[in-house]
Amino acid sequence: MSGALAGPDCCGGLGNIDFRQADPCVMTWLLGYVDPREPSFVAAVLAIAFNPLFWNVAARWEHRTRQLSRAFGSPYLACYALGGAILLLNLLRSHCFTQAMLWQPRMEALGHAAAYHLGLALLGLGVLFVLSSFLALGFTGTFLGDYFGILMEARVTTFPFSVLDNPMYWGSTACHLGWALMHASPTGLLLTAVVALVYVAALQFEEPFTAEIYRQQAAAARRRS
Repeated sequence: MSGALAGPDCCGGLGNIDFRQADPCVMTWLLGYVDPREPSFVAAVLAIAFNPLFWNVAARWEHRTRQLSRAFGSPYLACYALGGAILLLNLLRSHCFTQAMLWQPRMEALGHAAAYHLGLALLGLGVLFVLSSFLALGFTGTFLGDYFGILMEARVTTFPFSVLDNPMYWGSTACHLGWALMHASPTGLLLTAVVALVYVAALQFEEPFTAEIYRQQAAAARRRS
């Protein structure tokens, strides 16, 4: 499944694209390489969409009921268990993402050293953001510890949070984009767009809810003092 195809004519050919108005055209061009009915592509989309849904539903349920903390006998053990489940699901997502790329055609326009090295650089940058975010937040800070009542004393402002909001999510997106470029894969590029959209949607739910948790903590602290 690694054969390359010539790109379909889009907006009069790639050389004639007006990149100021190219977004719909580029998406159409990418879709010319991708069979969205192919099982590996469907599996990748489902894995990408399921992961944030799972951790948001599970974490909010825990925040509302404390059932996971009671089941594990400790909010820390419950958070570690949820974090482990998230890591396993992310490994499955990465596997599905890679398989979807391998089962669909490569793009000749990306099959050169410059694109490969750009992808490698993006992959490295993404890993840097993900790992530095984890080190700055710690395990419980990374894996929704605040939903378990494990709150941080202050907002983290060190690198990479000093240069980017939500560096874990955008680092992960950069990793997917880099991996897609390294494989010269239009399927990978399309799935990376799905990753970014899913993260943007997840943030619309996560950021206000997390802010409310800390607002309630601050209000309770003021009442005690």
